[in-house]
Amino acid sequence: MLANTSSQGNAPPQATDQLTLQEAMELGVRYHQAGQLEVAESVYRRILEVWPEQPQALHFLGVLAHQRGKSPEGLALIRRAMELQPACASFYNNLGNVLFETELYAEAAHAYEQSAALAPSDPDVYNNLGVARRNLRDPVGAAAAYKKAIELNPSHADAYHNMGNLLTAQGRIKEAVTFLCTSVTLRPANPESRRLLGLAYANLGRMDEAAQVYRQWLEEEPQDPIAQHMLAACAGVGVPARASDQFVETVFDSFARSFDVKLEKLAYQAPQLVAQALARICGPPMGNLLALDAGCGTGLCGPLVAPFTSRLSGVDLSSQMLAKAATRNVYNELTQGELTAHLRAHPAAFDVVISADTLCYFGALEETLAAARAALRADGLLIFTVEQADCGAGEGYRLNPHGRYSHSREYLNFVLHESGFKVLEMSTATLRMESGCPVTGLLVGARAGR
Repeated sequence: MLANTSSQGNAPPQATDQLTLQEAMELGVRYHQAGQLEVAESVYRRILEVWPEQPQALHFLGVLAHQRGKSPEGLALIRRAMELQPACASFYNNLGNVLFETELYAEAAHAYEQSAALAPSDPDVYNNLGVARRNLRDPVGAAAAYKKAIELNPSHADAYHNMGNLLTAQGRIKEAVTFLCTSVTLRPANPESRRLLGLAYANLGRMDEAAQVYRQWLEEEPQDPIAQHMLAACAGVGVPARASDQFVETVFDSFARSFDVKLEKLAYQAPQLVAQALARICGPPMGNLLALDAGCGTGLCGPLVAPFTSRLSGVDLSSQMLAKAATRNVYNELTQGELTAHLRAHPAAFDVVISADTLCYFGALEETLAAARAALRADGLLIFTVEQADCGAGEGYRLNPHGRYSHSREYLNFVLHESGFKVLEMSTATLRMESGCPVTGLLVGARAGR
């Protein structure tokens, strides 16, 4: 590839009869963009053997190190590149990307601001800055950054999407629709923009328009699990007894990285409610329970219930959520799988099964609660939350336009009794805020046996 040639200071070496430095960099970047990270790394390192202080090679090697889970090394390499070439806007932008993905949002925003100062006409930097500012709970700053990105590039689909998402979270649904419609028009293949646009129409009570969003999506992608589920939720036709595995896995894999931050903004309370119920029923933590976190997600319940357990297991359909849960270092075992099947596969294995805001993706609960009863030891506990439904006579649950199910008290009492549980408590609680409004749920504690 490159010949070993000596160089003084920052002066580039002379290329020989094989590849020039520029050709080698282009080759490394092509491998990098193609996802062939090991090959790209070998190219970058070979360049650095010849020219140890080549800024671009250091920069791209830093980005690659982060992608391979070595973020501290990646940050150090990018910062070294910035020392050698301090006026390069892309270095600051990628520094911001790495900082953002390691959840250092204030530092990420500062890096994006420095990048914008060096490249004031780059809309991507302003879009990134908006995302960072939103995560810093600065909606005004986020909106200003998104609008600047759109001003610089009126066809910037991501900026329209992010602005629409921001307005939705603020309850400004009519304004959000305009931005989301534009985003879908500019990039019709983006599933998240389509999902949010359908939700926005539904929040405005414009169900026919919401359903049309999903119908058009299905015309283009007939097997898409999100479009299928959300059309059923809006149109009320072909409503499944529970969300499909494909729907749940696709949705939660897609926002696993930002899941905790989003829920924090929504004042999410389900994990705390579950842990408080466990304490009320069991008393002070003794570290002696075998517990399963059914639908553990990123593991928000884990640190709260771990003091009660001698062994804590988790199961979830989303591999990306499980990867986040593993970083909490409180689970003895994490399994990717569907929770009803997992419960059936572990008869009489647990003292406690908890499930925070997971059963809202199930309508009919008979099979799942029967499986939970079989997975519990004698006198075992089941503690969970669901969203509360004000259903009509004979209707125990419903699929709502937002894609989640809600359940009535009467139905829960019936199915718990039929599954072999004695209800210890069933209380109304606010699970989180959504579009500025509280989401009312039911917190349930039940013991195996009658």
